[in-house]
Amino acid sequence: MMADGEGAEFQRKAAFAFSVALLALGIIVYWGWALAYDTWYPFDRGNIGIYTIYAPLICFGVIGILLFRKKRPSTT
Repeated sequence: MMADGEGAEFQRKAAFAFSVALLALGIIVYWGWALAYDTWYPFDRGNIGIYTIYAPLICFGVIGILLFRKKRPSTT
């Protein structure tokens, strides 16, 4: 059985990995869409639908990475 510290560390690492996966998926969706439809500007009227898919993926990925990154030990 894991001690509380080990379990918390595993949960932090799992959440961090999930956030990295969200970020990577958002970037892959954007690049895939841009290459498939030969458009790099997502705010065009015809491309706004894909923006609603990859923007939350990228945003939640970045926010999760910032929240679950490894904390630096304090020097105090």
